[in-house]
Amino acid sequence: MSLIEVIIVIVLIGSVLALVTSRIMGGQDRANVGIAKTQLITLSGKIDQFRMDTGKLPDSLDQLVSASGMPNWLGPYAKKEELNDPWGTAIAYRRPGESGPYELVSLGADAQPGGESVNADLRAP
Repeated sequence: MSLIEVIIVIVLIGSVLALVTSRIMGGQDRANVGIAKTQLITLSGKIDQFRMDTGKLPDSLDQLVSASGMPNWLGPYAKKEELNDPWGTAIAYRRPGESGPYELVSLGADAQPGGESVNADLRAP
């Protein structure tokens, strides 16, 4: 093989590796968005269970983890790890929410308000 043929083969292998890597990384981003959406829905259900048991909404998500003197508290309703999104950022709990009594917000991959694609904010309920 000549030197030019070897260089062409190396460039082709590099191109294939770059394509495969971008597909794999994009798949992880899509998976994290799906996990975050599911996590927000599940956490919303846990807040509703807390409200049914105690008669009020929690003041913070930490009350889902430990009783802190709440009457009729039958938890724990969530684990501490469930209060962070797949990117490791704390899920925001807002009371009242924009369209209901509360709102859960994941800030997406960039952990900044707003954004597009995987950086977009996710909200529940």
